Amino acid sequence: MTLKIVLEPSDEGGHTVIVPALPGCISEGETKEEAVANIKEAIQLYFEPVDDDSILSSKAESLDLTV
Repeated sequence: MTLKIVLEPSDEGGHTVIVPALPGCISEGETKEEAVANIKEAIQLYFEPVDDDSILSSKAESLDLTV
C-alpha cells in the first residue's frame, strides 16, 4: 500500500507528519527519519482491528446503507 504523507518542520524543532487519506493519523519525530518511522507505526495501528464490543453499546444497531 502506498499513501501520501505530509511532513512539516515544527516551530519547536522536529517534524510533524500526517496522512491526509487517514483522518486523525498523525505523528512526529525529532528527525525526518524518526517522523517517517513513527507514522509507519501509526498507519499500522490505524488499520489494526478493533474489538467492536468495547466501542458499541448493546443497543447499537448496524445497518447497510446504499447512497
